[in-house]
Amino acid sequence: MRSITLALGCLTVLSSFCAAELNVTQPLSSKQILPSGFKPPQVFKNINLVRTTNLDKEYPRETINVIIENIDSKPQSEYYLPFDFRLISRIGGFEVKDKKAAGKLPFKTEVVEYDSYSPTEFYLIHLPEPLQPRAQQTLSISYSILSALSPVPATINQLDKQYVQYTFSAYTPSAYVTEKQKTKVKFPSTDIPDYTILPTPNAEKQQDPQKQGSTFTYGPYNDIPAGAEESVSVRYEFTKPLTHVSLLERDIEVSHWGGNLATEERYWLTNRAAQLANHFSRVSWQMQQYSNPPTSALKQLPIPLRVGSMNPYFTDDIGNVSTSRFRSGVREAHLELRPRYPVFGGWKYSFKVGWDADLKEYLRKLRKGDGYVLKVPFLEGPRMPEGIEYKKVEVRVILPEGATNIRYETSVPLVASSTTIHRTFMDTIGRTTLKLTAINLVDEWRDRDIVVTYDYPWTAGFRKPIVIFATLLSVFSAAWVIGGLDVSIGKKKTS
Repeated sequence: MRSITLALGCLTVLSSFCAAELNVTQPLSSKQILPSGFKPPQVFKNINLVRTTNLDKEYPRETINVIIENIDSKPQSEYYLPFDFRLISRIGGFEVKDKKAAGKLPFKTEVVEYDSYSPTEFYLIHLPEPLQPRAQQTLSISYSILSALSPVPATINQLDKQYVQYTFSAYTPSAYVTEKQKTKVKFPSTDIPDYTILPTPNAEKQQDPQKQGSTFTYGPYNDIPAGAEESVSVRYEFTKPLTHVSLLERDIEVSHWGGNLATEERYWLTNRAAQLANHFSRVSWQMQQYSNPPTSALKQLPIPLRVGSMNPYFTDDIGNVSTSRFRSGVREAHLELRPRYPVFGGWKYSFKVGWDADLKEYLRKLRKGDGYVLKVPFLEGPRMPEGIEYKKVEVRVILPEGATNIRYETSVPLVASSTTIHRTFMDTIGRTTLKLTAINLVDEWRDRDIVVTYDYPWTAGFRKPIVIFATLLSVFSAAWVIGGLDVSIGKKKTS
């Protein structure tokens, strides 16, 4: 039980270097199975709930601000938030904070399930302090939904606009009674040809939804029972690529001898946009590049890097891709990738990109002992106005050979953590590698860091030179011995 508690603490609360007590070969997530027939105790009531759904990116971003009240006679600290079982596997970046104290750490959360055949699962939110009877607290719940937009129609011509559809509930799903609630939906433009109009007016006796520019408001609604749903759909213009990365493998290699931090990223992505109704026309594509109209094809991937980054490379399955551009100066380092071909809806593209950086910008030595602190981004990669989503991200931090006592800290929700051995040229025991795995991330998490501490004694730095010297000495010694042998074929002596 203690290891599970520590793992869940690392996942959300992230107290200082909690991984030091955690066996990093164990998974960090553990789904709690509740008794069959479980229903969340009705100990809370939602006094006022406002949900904001932002659709300006390729993934909906949900923010729920809700005032909760403890209606039980005892203090309560567990708040349940329900999701459809088909949706919960696509929820990313789930965070809960105190709305009135946003600067504090997020609350501890976990996914719980009470029946493998149930259509509903829950996020269990642990309040940092039990809420006293009749007391209230304002929660700010935020998350993103991956693979939520569907192109309608599913096929379009090469120069056509793209429209996508998003289906959700006008009533915010809740395990508790809600006295008052509403949902605001923010669109990227006013081109919204289709949307659901509810037959019953809202609590203010107005048409539902109410429109104001590119924002729709469903509600307000009064006295909504627990578990109530009202399915609605909206279809709006979104002529941009829907870039979905099924897997990102990211290696960060630390070299004390070279003073270098080498980063390499391997992408497997798909454009989930509407597919072409006809064959791709290279002539039409080249002609429209002069006017640069909106397109659902993925034609470039801009990657802002840290200042001082250098030596970038870009390769795909065929080989080196020369259609890239790198700008580096005292104020910026910007890498602009152009795929070998425009990636239209339904098309896939896999590639590799890497670069070097000065290690001293990321590494600090502790004043006492042999300890070092490494601070690197968990996620870098492309930054595009329409966003990019990652189904699975695997980050490997490859430390110098001889590094020990490894600990880490990150605010990214992880599903697994382990240590492995990575062997390269002229290694002896191999390099200790910290492997961290996360799922359902979006590009908004690219500013989150990993802080890794480890011990690296000065004697470990001489391991490789000694191995190289011993190897060369052995080679020269073998060559000297072999050179001294008489291998000539002489005449046979006769008696």
